[in-house]
Amino acid sequence: MAWRWFTAIVGGYGFAVAAAMLTARILPAPDTMARIEVTGWPMLLSFLVYAGIGLWALHEIRLRRVGAVVWGGGIVMAGLIWWLGTRA
Repeated sequence: MAWRWFTAIVGGYGFAVAAAMLTARILPAPDTMARIEVTGWPMLLSFLVYAGIGLWALHEIRLRRVGAVVWGGGIVMAGLIWWLGTRA
């Protein structure tokens, strides 16, 4: 049960942050002011993603599925962020 809570809290946070960063990186931003808005909206939506992942992680019966989705998804998104690099 402790691993499920740890995955829901810490893994859910990492998943939400990685999802917000990846979304902000993928969305088009023609200038500096638009880049601020492109970064802001995914950060606001990340709170909903965090809550949703946390609730799902505590509700799902199979702990392996929870770990695979939360930790695996976060690692894959972090790898994509690293692979895409920063904006110039």
